Amino acid sequence: MISRFTHKKITWIDLESPTNSELLQIANEFKIVSLVADELKSPSIKPRVDLYKNFIFLILHFPAFRHSHISQSNQEVDFIISRNFLITVHYDVIDPIHKFSKEFEVESILGKHDVRTHAGFVFHHLIRKLYNSLEHELEYINSSLGEIEDRIFTGKEKEVVRDISEASRDLLNFKQATSSHEEVLESFEIAGEKFFGGDFDYFLRDIISEYYKINRIIKNHQESLLELRDTNDSLLSTKQNETMKILAILAFLTFPLSLVASIFGMNTNYLPVVGTEGDFWIIISIMSILTLIFFFYFKKKGWL
Repeated sequence: MISRFTHKKITWIDLESPTNSELLQIANEFKIVSLVADELKSPSIKPRVDLYKNFIFLILHFPAFRHSHISQSNQEVDFIISRNFLITVHYDVIDPIHKFSKEFEVESILGKHDVRTHAGFVFHHLIRKLYNSLEHELEYINSSLGEIEDRIFTGKEKEVVRDISEASRDLLNFKQATSSHEEVLESFEIAGEKFFGGDFDYFLRDIISEYYKINRIIKNHQESLLELRDTNDSLLSTKQNETMKILAILAFLTFPLSLVASIFGMNTNYLPVVGTEGDFWIIISIMSILTLIFFFYFKKKGWL
């Protein structure tokens, strides 16, 4: 699907899950080389940036999460950035781009930069919108970490193990999807300076700073998650140790009972006490006395 937006001399073309005929149409209209046009036909495995005579070609991957309507772990966005046009290509619905299109239509962004109106500034605002959406996703994870912390201290350590694993998976996907952004954006800064000139340097550095902010948040969340995992593991280990302690004590307390019962249950010709008057109560008394001796011994040692 082709969406076309214009502001003064700038044209933004947004292609969502484009067909081959749509790609051919746009490639012919904006003189996109066949190598790049072929690249746009399907998602790419790796991000990249290439500088051509009349545009810059950039590929970035962004993570998607379980609470969104997208099922894939990553979302690819391809950018073709020229002075008079910007082309974006993606293969599923990406909410930040849709929202940005609404802002572009009402000139809520370009109206603030009417002096500097080449397509590089449109790209700058769009990429900031995408990174802001990543920050929103990280806020969602941060809320999940807060819920995990609350549940840890309410006696739900076992249930929290799965929640911690899911949060760890989300952060890992996030880190993997954005890990290559630094290198690609640094290359884009060099290409952008050559293509747009020195006046655009500040905005190129601003784009990289947006990535660094996201990267810092990821690291902070990973450190918090690690602390929560260690705390939860400690509480689980303490509970398990307490359980093993109780079982061990019960085993030692029942040991004299089993020993006495085994002795007086032996099939021999003679057993003391057995057969005398009140033999049952004598044996029970012996068992009780031994149990009490073990109990007070454990109590004195502080094991109870």
